[in-house]
Amino acid sequence: MAAINDLIAQITDEGLRKRLEQEVNKLSKQKKFGLVFESHLPEVTPLYDMPIKTGCKVILRDRSEDKNIYTVLSVDNGMAVCGLKSAEGTKSISVNDLVRVAEFGEPIYPYLKPIDCVCNSSEDDFWHALIEADNYHALQLLEYLYASRVDCIYIDPPYNNRDKSWKYNNDYVDSSDSYAHSKWLSFMEKRLRIAKKLLNPKKSVLILTIDEKEYLHIGCLLEEIFPDAQIQMITSVISAKGVVRNDQFSRVEEYIFVVEYGEVSFSKFPFNMLDDDVKKEADREIEWLGFRRRAPQAKRNSRPNQFYPVYVNNETGIIEAIGDVVKQGVDRNTISVPEGCTALWPLSKDGDERLWSLIPEQARTNLEKGYLRVKNWNKKERTGTVYYLPSGTIDDIESGKARTIGKNNDGSIIAKYEAEGTTPPKRVWNMKSHNAETYGTNVLNSILGKRFDYPKSIYAVHDALSFFVGNNPNALIIDFFAGSGTTLHAVNLLNAEDNGNRRCVLVTNNEMSVEEEKQLIDAGRLPGDEEWENFGIANYVTWPRIVGCIKGRDIDGNVLQGNYGVDKETYELQKLKVVEGDKTKTINAYIKKNEPLYPKLAELKVGDGFRSNAIFFKLGFLDKTSVALGMQFKELLPVLWMKAGAKGRCPEIKENCPKMLILPENRFAVLVDENAFLEFSDEIKKHPSIQTVYLVTDYEVNYRSMVRSMNVKETYQLYRDYLDNFRINHGRN
Repeated sequence: MAAINDLIAQITDEGLRKRLEQEVNKLSKQKKFGLVFESHLPEVTPLYDMPIKTGCKVILRDRSEDKNIYTVLSVDNGMAVCGLKSAEGTKSISVNDLVRVAEFGEPIYPYLKPIDCVCNSSEDDFWHALIEADNYHALQLLEYLYASRVDCIYIDPPYNNRDKSWKYNNDYVDSSDSYAHSKWLSFMEKRLRIAKKLLNPKKSVLILTIDEKEYLHIGCLLEEIFPDAQIQMITSVISAKGVVRNDQFSRVEEYIFVVEYGEVSFSKFPFNMLDDDVKKEADREIEWLGFRRRAPQAKRNSRPNQFYPVYVNNETGIIEAIGDVVKQGVDRNTISVPEGCTALWPLSKDGDERLWSLIPEQARTNLEKGYLRVKNWNKKERTGTVYYLPSGTIDDIESGKARTIGKNNDGSIIAKYEAEGTTPPKRVWNMKSHNAETYGTNVLNSILGKRFDYPKSIYAVHDALSFFVGNNPNALIIDFFAGSGTTLHAVNLLNAEDNGNRRCVLVTNNEMSVEEEKQLIDAGRLPGDEEWENFGIANYVTWPRIVGCIKGRDIDGNVLQGNYGVDKETYELQKLKVVEGDKTKTINAYIKKNEPLYPKLAELKVGDGFRSNAIFFKLGFLDKTSVALGMQFKELLPVLWMKAGAKGRCPEIKENCPKMLILPENRFAVLVDENAFLEFSDEIKKHPSIQTVYLVTDYEVNYRSMVRSMNVKETYQLYRDYLDNFRINHGRN
């Protein structure tokens, strides 16, 4: 229908045009079943850094009046003769007023142009990345880089509230557009189909947030694109006070779709995500067991090596030493006892000789480590009970599962199992930390000032991610609707909690609001101008936020204040002694207290920044022939670095292209001149850290021969691997 309407608009006969519009409108109102929407005309991407030449497609830089896509027929003296497919005439336009475009589905050959970077860790560490680009073409590049290797995709796409908050085909969509839903679905479908190719089919998740305008439609679309996945929808309260709307219920929530692929592990969270005042079980103390074996058959003569005295100080009740085994037939009362001590024996209540649970050598080791003690010591009667920690509890302490918090006066260990919550997380989230104003707007404004409306709460993103990558410290996370950059900020929080190496790749265009565009146009600025680009979201919001959170500084260089802990009102289950008349009894009661919702972040100061590095790229496009001839290797090097895992600072070539690149700090190498393969192979053997190798050769047989003689994890044939990827993608799309 969209294509028909565009054709109708070109009819010069006004009467015929109106008649056709009426008939088409009747057809469009006929009832349809299922998720039916228009594919629409192909979207186009402006290529500001590519030259205007014969045969290329172009649009006007100022599209306020003329939104046509032209084909350049000739270029002479700064003027381009342009034509339309649907018209026979031509039009002469200044080259300075034109920008080259790529229609979606056309083969494109992208590269990454480094713009800036921030390093707050070792340069050899992992690097996050921000890519300024139309996300469709960026996704095509990401498919080349990470097909079936992504652990988590988190996206917050435009909500399509039809107030000119997003663009389709370089034009804002508003309430007067009768195809607003259809355009949005067409826009999303193209991107989600490529996103699916990025996800690891064995174990990955896509998380998508949306509001009520499109949640029904996107739910159907996700079911269509991901038929084999498990899909859930969560209702998330983002502003308890609500957004008041005339004659409508106040909006307090948004929705989170979770699309789970394969065997996705699910990290535990100590709260059920719903209750405002959360009742949490108290931390459980480790359990000490009686050291004397209680089994009826555990008699002295059954295991003679486990009958011996435990010497206890008469005054303190502390174990002084473990005696030696008393052999069968020897009267225990004949064993001498150190001065000032009492010997405790494994005796039953009726005085029958039994066994301790360990041989004396192991008991001495446990005593030294604090795993053996005496309780209920009666100094007057010199009686008490020996207790010990079983091997399973000791394993939990030494592995960290049970947390050691101190020692008793006798040197024995005090340890607890941390509470993990009493119920699984629920599908309605009502968390104080998810408030978009307090932990979204205020957090962002502290770094940038007021430059961006309606950012996500950093903790809302943190929590959504933590359920699925909390147990994967090396996860790769992608967000191709990056907005203000909250996802990368949240990934840094996750890494700070467990010293993880999760890597985040963000993609955002460099658009701005319709009001900002109007101000620049009124000032004589157009897309592609430096002043225009500086105020786009990538340059003005996303990248400054990334730099600020990593360095712990605002845009003026001031140290950011506060910490990342969030106080939460909780009720802890405790045992209390209550006196009733002349009796004392123990009851269970929930005691109100305040504690950090994110205890591992409570001591993390915002001004300390993060152990993190990030690089800012702009997506550009290369000439296919130049790539095939090896003339644009320098431009492709960042792409090869990203594909190899983005380890170490992104390399660059300042001189002429060498015959080989050996980059152990980046974990990859490139053979540029295949005649130097023997030397190259010898160098690779010297650097076992290199596990990704790129081989430049036109011949498949040569490539296979070289691969067989190397012991590395991944090899790629250049430039065939790169060119074939995007040519094949063109065929698929």
